[in-house]
Amino acid sequence: MQLTGEALPRHLASGLKPLYVVHGDALLLVIEAADSIRAAARNAGYTERDTLIAEQHFKWDELRNCAQSLSLFATRRVVDLRIPSGKPGIEGGKALQDYAADLKEDVLTLITLPRLDWTAQKSQWFSALARHGVMICADDIPRNQLPEWLAGRLQRQAQSTDKATLEFLADRCEGNLIAAFQEIQKLGLLFPPGLLSFEQVKEAVMDVARYDIFKLTEAMLSGDAARYAHILEGLRAEGTASVLMLWAISEEIRTLGKLLHATRQGGNLRDALREVRIRKERLGLVESAARRLTFTHIERALQHAARLDKTIKGLKSGDVWDELLQLGLRFAKS
Repeated sequence: MQLTGEALPRHLASGLKPLYVVHGDALLLVIEAADSIRAAARNAGYTERDTLIAEQHFKWDELRNCAQSLSLFATRRVVDLRIPSGKPGIEGGKALQDYAADLKEDVLTLITLPRLDWTAQKSQWFSALARHGVMICADDIPRNQLPEWLAGRLQRQAQSTDKATLEFLADRCEGNLIAAFQEIQKLGLLFPPGLLSFEQVKEAVMDVARYDIFKLTEAMLSGDAARYAHILEGLRAEGTASVLMLWAISEEIRTLGKLLHATRQGGNLRDALREVRIRKERLGLVESAARRLTFTHIERALQHAARLDKTIKGLKSGDVWDELLQLGLRFAKS
């Protein structure tokens, strides 16, 4: 069974299952999901909890032993297994498969994992957990879904605001979900239930965005000029090296160049995408950009990047930050 974090409370209210697996890279959502499961277990009479952290040299026999050894005073227990690396290894993978196939009636098992790549999600041990347990994906909230997520969090405290204010709030909190959660809580403390105005939110919320180069290239590929400029300015304020940004941008441009070159040679774009190593969650973004742009466009962007590289190295005069902005704006939607 697959669940989102938002659907988890409703599921838990209807009864508990013996195995839950929380996986993802959004720390806030992982913590919330795990806390909800542990709280529901306590309310259901699971009075003891064993916490196991499967790091290097972990003895996988401990997992089986915890499930089999109930104390004299507790009839129900929680086995809280954490695998920080997301890689249990051969021995751990086999142990997880055996464990999932023989779940105990009076033991609730909670397994937390980081974000898993495609290979890990197709592994036998993960498939066994998915077959026998409830899976909760706790990945970071994409930028285009962040306003809706913020609206849902405001609704929990009987507050709301308009779309423009939600977009403003999303810009300030992008890439930092914990900070976004804290800002929502702050609004709940500062203002009564009801509709919040833009001015109220603007005065209360700090700029807590955690800018990163990945989001800069994401904005470039999507053709969102305003977002690209905003993230670039944030990276500049945080002291991010311009050479790193140029490297990341150039990599994306070269990838688009390979795709468009393949189509010029009579190839199919979908086939070309399979040949290029692209993270699964960025496939749609890259494909959309490739369909929107021309090979000539990419050639000029690469020439621009080459000139900018000389500027960064002091071999050519110019304003590095303005050139980084202009390079990204080459991909803006008209």
